[in-house]
Amino acid sequence: MKIAIIDYKMGNIKSVCNALEFLGAHPVIVEKPVDLVGDKVIVPGVGAFGEGMRNLRPFVPKIEECLTSETPLLGICLGLQAFFEGSEEYPAEKGLGIMKGSVVKIRTELSLPHIGWNYLKVRKTECPLFKGIDNGYVYFVHSYHALPEEDFVAATTEYGNEICASVWRDNVFGTQFHPEKSGAIGLRILKNFLEM
Repeated sequence: MKIAIIDYKMGNIKSVCNALEFLGAHPVIVEKPVDLVGDKVIVPGVGAFGEGMRNLRPFVPKIEECLTSETPLLGICLGLQAFFEGSEEYPAEKGLGIMKGSVVKIRTELSLPHIGWNYLKVRKTECPLFKGIDNGYVYFVHSYHALPEEDFVAATTEYGNEICASVWRDNVFGTQFHPEKSGAIGLRILKNFLEM
């Protein structure tokens, strides 16, 4: 089984690889769109939406192939945000538009970015990503979160207000938190993704 991780120069590649290897998988880092072939595809990422989308743009046709072939696709942090139509962080750059809605700055009086462990509330227990997982703590690093226009929210957390922590639509999954840095719960989430 080939697990392809898209390297579009936006961070956290190594920690994702380490977590997958710990679970017995053999991830392949993909730097060129022509090489993006896999049984499962992961879009990781840390950083600004504008730069991320510019770097990810060459991979769009291959990502679209994942959608039509029903290849499981997981976006982590910025990778999740890329699935939406756009972000108020950088309105000039469009998102992938896989899910309707936008990415907005967290509305809170608490300090930003939202960094550290926070409580995850699973809203869609039927989501394959959360098989065997009850609520628990996971690790976040972000100032923006998705605001879906349809019922794609699979899990939430609280940071001054309720914010989207995970999304799910068909074969597309996203976590705003970092499963690769979220201990036993995060590893179980990645294992669930591998077993799809």
